[in-house]
Amino acid sequence: MSAPPRRNVELKATDPDPERSLEVCLGLGAEDRGILRQRDTYFRVPSGRLKLREEEPGGATLVQYDRVDAAEARESRYRLVPISDPAETRAALEAALGTLAVVDKERHLLLWKGVRIHLDAVAGLGSFIELEGVADDGSNLLGELERVTQLTQALEIAPERILRSSYSDQAVGADALVDAARAVMARAHAPYSGFSVGAALRADDGSIHAGANVENAAYPQGQCAEASAIGALVAAGRTRVTEAAVIAAGAEVCVPCGGCRQRLREFMDLDGVIHLCSTSGAHEQVTLQDLLPRSFGPEYLPG
Repeated sequence: MSAPPRRNVELKATDPDPERSLEVCLGLGAEDRGILRQRDTYFRVPSGRLKLREEEPGGATLVQYDRVDAAEARESRYRLVPISDPAETRAALEAALGTLAVVDKERHLLLWKGVRIHLDAVAGLGSFIELEGVADDGSNLLGELERVTQLTQALEIAPERILRSSYSDQAVGADALVDAARAVMARAHAPYSGFSVGAALRADDGSIHAGANVENAAYPQGQCAEASAIGALVAAGRTRVTEAAVIAAGAEVCVPCGGCRQRLREFMDLDGVIHLCSTSGAHEQVTLQDLLPRSFGPEYLPG
């Protein structure tokens, strides 16, 4: 029987002044543990995130973690597996799952009262600060949250600087979502209309779930791509959508029908981003609010 996952309370934010951040941390008495150089290879998985970390000095570790994407300090549950042959492990995982993104960074590590402070310079993305309050077994996480909050205040991290998602999501942007929608569009079952559609949804743990339209000889029994993607998302155990993409062939972008806009409303905040795409390269970015103004949602139901 495997051990339960480790836990921490985590917050990640952009860092406009890394030198000041270092000065503040040292002034608080943080222990300077030096510079680490890391390469994280993220793989495509149906739930949570999986990455192979190769680190100098150090070694290689396979990291699986689940963390809700939110612009606040939140719990992360993770497992660490030491890897003796990172090259072969990377090749096997890439063949089986596919690579989502590769993130290279230089990490300045400091420790303060059980909190790991990461001052990160991420290739192609910029400078960030990450706070990880590492929890002991049985902790209710209140102490870890309090210490992360203390550091957040001392470092004057404004709410608008806090990131919802991981470096991998920052690195790939909407590309991975659109690529997933495009790939599944090719497998649509549309023998009657000839109009193939693909949809992809990013869940609140960063995982991507895709679906295509499925037509039926009894026309009303057909299913839109967005509905197929929602079914895949729910089947994977997720219930929140943070971002979506829809694509079809043609010169104009594909726009969800009225029914699918309401379907998305069940699982997505009104400020959630939807990418309207076409195989011609056309791409528009809108919010669910733009597509469904003055809408009805679960919050209007009693109880």
